[in-house]
Amino acid sequence: MIGISTRSMLTLALIASPALARDECIVPMTDWQPREAVMKFAAEQGWDLRRIRIDDGCYEVTGRDAEGRVIEVKLNPATLAVVEMEFEGSDDDAHEDSNDD
Repeated sequence: MIGISTRSMLTLALIASPALARDECIVPMTDWQPREAVMKFAAEQGWDLRRIRIDDGCYEVTGRDAEGRVIEVKLNPATLAVVEMEFEGSDDDAHEDSNDD
């Protein structure tokens, strides 16, 4: 009975792992783009950055988009691909997710 329970737990853990890890970036530090590249990428998007930090192994930037909305964006540190993007402070908070990892 313990074997069945252990197998069930392992199966559930394997199924749940991709869902839990989708907003995380697992990239060796040697492959990270520098902060200057993040700032350049943000400028190309029309974003006005207020802060760059690291969260869940991703770059996380906060600021305003080209339309003036408050944004919080997670970027893959190697590719600068958007992992998750949130528009905050509006009546219709929109979430945009990408699974490029």
